Amino acid sequence: MAGTETSEVLVVQKAIPAGTPVSGFTDSVAKKPIQKSTLTEGTVSNLADLGSKVTAVALVPGEQLLSSRMVDADSFLGPSRVAVPSGMQEISIKLPIDRVVGGKINAGDTVGVFISLQESSTSGAVDVATKAQGTQLTFHKVLVTAAQFSNGTPAQPDAAQQGQAQASLNSSNSNQNDGTYLVTVARNSVDAERLVYGIEFGKIYLSKEPAEATEGTAGVVDKTRVFR
Repeated sequence: MAGTETSEVLVVQKAIPAGTPVSGFTDSVAKKPIQKSTLTEGTVSNLADLGSKVTAVALVPGEQLLSSRMVDADSFLGPSRVAVPSGMQEISIKLPIDRVVGGKINAGDTVGVFISLQESSTSGAVDVATKAQGTQLTFHKVLVTAAQFSNGTPAQPDAAQQGQAQASLNSSNSNQNDGTYLVTVARNSVDAERLVYGIEFGKIYLSKEPAEATEGTAGVVDKTRVFR
């Protein structure tokens, strides 16, 4: 890192389960010099700044310790849910497995939301019907507050719940689970309106978009732009 500007922040060294208090981090985190250009917003350099908070989600080795992944102990909702940030509301989206990264989305993850719309219109003297299609990565790093099977069972449960969830998923009772996922996300009121419109009149794809992912969009992509 010679010649680069760095800042020392805490980095996870060992896996930390969801619900772990700061006092239980011990040797699970360590200060590391990180290039300032790659720092994620909300990094922590001193555990004392976190007080008595607990991890809202499981932390994995190599990730920067972020204040946004910590919550007050009385706000921890378990491994299958995370608290809704102040000022936001929750929206649930029902999607098949291929639209939710193969079902590998957990509460606490952040996702990119792709919206595809198809709108019909008429033109010309004979009112020829045409369809305008387009896809856009509309929202970046949207917080997932819950991820469930269609019957409400956590889609990515902890070890203690795994057997129960798997039994529910494999149940012969089709009313319990139809093979789809309910992904609940947190969004402000304006974005929630746009998201609901996409759910009602279009199609949704979710990408797993962690905090360090590069943001960007080509705008609305239609058939004239796909092969550029």
